Amino acid sequence: MLLEILKAILFGIVEGITEWLPISSTGHMILLDQVVKLNVSADFYKMFQVVIQLGAIMAVVILFWNKLWPFYMKKTGGGKKAAWKDGALAMWIKIIIACIPAAIVGLIFDDKIDELFYHPLPVAIALIVVGIVFIIVENAKKGCRPAIRSIGDITYKAAIIIGLFQLIAAVFPGTSRSGATIIGALIIGVSRSVAAEFTFFLAVPVMFGASLLKIAKYAAAGIAMTGTEWIVLIVGCLVAFFVSVFVIKFLMGYIKKHDFKVFGVYRIILGIAVIALSFVLFLSLIHI
Repeated sequence: MLLEILKAILFGIVEGITEWLPISSTGHMILLDQVVKLNVSADFYKMFQVVIQLGAIMAVVILFWNKLWPFYMKKTGGGKKAAWKDGALAMWIKIIIACIPAAIVGLIFDDKIDELFYHPLPVAIALIVVGIVFIIVENAKKGCRPAIRSIGDITYKAAIIIGLFQLIAAVFPGTSRSGATIIGALIIGVSRSVAAEFTFFLAVPVMFGASLLKIAKYAAAGIAMTGTEWIVLIVGCLVAFFVSVFVIKFLMGYIKKHDFKVFGVYRIILGIAVIALSFVLFLSLIHI
């Protein structure tokens, strides 16, 4: 039991770090799974990889609560009543618009996407390609003044474009949801800090939805979790939450003075590592 708890802590740390940095949590989870095997069922692990994101997303909810919560108590003649904050309704409409493409594809093709692309080689290719794109986009935008410098400046058209980039990440594991949306935002002239913040906001409905979908499918299959699996899930989510708080704060501070190229380089190195590891495992199977 203690060993599985330690493994869950490790998975939570990896999730908390890689979910928010544009380096692909999927790629890291695949690598970690090759090195550290949780003593759980295959069905549980498939669900766990997604639901552990609930811990990470709660960090966004807590850190950005004042911006995400759209209401305030307005004084009236008869007391107080809830009212929309300025710009809050428009912001949430933009968030929903940006999430619609990924939500539709996820609901319809979730299992097919897992079957076709949730493997080391497709993930590694996505890691490398997006890493190269990050470097190209940052070089192209060097010295350019962003046209969009606040969440309120994001237009409905911009939200749709960012949502289409998020769709790419929904279809191709390893792309990185945050990586894809940040690249899309940078291309259309969004500042780095606003691109990262809007990406965090998009994660709230997307990751809650993805987690609930996995939980619903797991429950519909009539599979009961063991005591160990419950502990692994709870510990993983809690650790992912606390680590995410620090990582989000770090990223928002980092991008005030630096660009995203270092993450592009890291992605390329990780993609090559995934391919190399897969090749080594393939050779070991042949010898067996």
